Amino acid sequence: MSEGNKDVAIIVLQYSVVVKGIERKLNEAGYQTSVIEDDHARIEEFSRSSDIFLFYLPGDVTNKLLMLEKVSHVCENVKECRKNMILIGEPKDRQELTLKAPVVSEFAWLDRPVEINVLEHAIENVIAGKNINPGKKNILIVDDDPSYAKMIREWIKGDYQTNIVTAGMQAITFLLKNHVDLILLDYEMPVVDGPQVLQMLRQEPATAKIPVIFLTGVGTKEAVERVMQLRPNGYILKTTSRDDLLKYLHGKLG
Repeated sequence: MSEGNKDVAIIVLQYSVVVKGIERKLNEAGYQTSVIEDDHARIEEFSRSSDIFLFYLPGDVTNKLLMLEKVSHVCENVKECRKNMILIGEPKDRQELTLKAPVVSEFAWLDRPVEINVLEHAIENVIAGKNINPGKKNILIVDDDPSYAKMIREWIKGDYQTNIVTAGMQAITFLLKNHVDLILLDYEMPVVDGPQVLQMLRQEPATAKIPVIFLTGVGTKEAVERVMQLRPNGYILKTTSRDDLLKYLHGKLG
């Protein structure tokens, strides 16, 4: 629950049902909200009364030049107003958007879809001067079971930036275009299995040094021996608990 009726200005390039839902939930949580819809001149006006800005980014922002320019302009305006802001966008867009519009890196970021309790906690932390994602490491989860992959993302998203792919070749394609700090790799996958993915990664100079940890339900002696010949950075069974997984990852990445 918000204390002291904090004022939140929500910036959008296009109003949507999702934004309306965020606005409603923040109001219910005790915040005073205002929406700035593609009218950047009003940012300075609202900066005098708002405690924080939320910028709800459109989809595929990095593939649309005009939209990218608008995002950069909004961030520059907020920066000039010396106000805090949280950007809410697609996980896949964050790294590329930061490269194309470096000013984005100066603000906090939340992946969407974002739960209202997570957003409220982030707002309070940013207002209090706490960085909600200070250089979070990026982990790629590779698993052909999307339900399990999403569960792992929920377990670790508070500590790490996460992306999910559900096939071995998708992982290769993703990694040739995106930086990650660690890979959680399933063993048994159709077409290209985990050991084959690891072998291909080790053969590519761009991916050879990325730490790879198997997170798998396969624990037979033969499977482990096959993998260990490829020198992975770890081997964890899917029976591990959330706390043990986080402890293990903290030991690898901090």
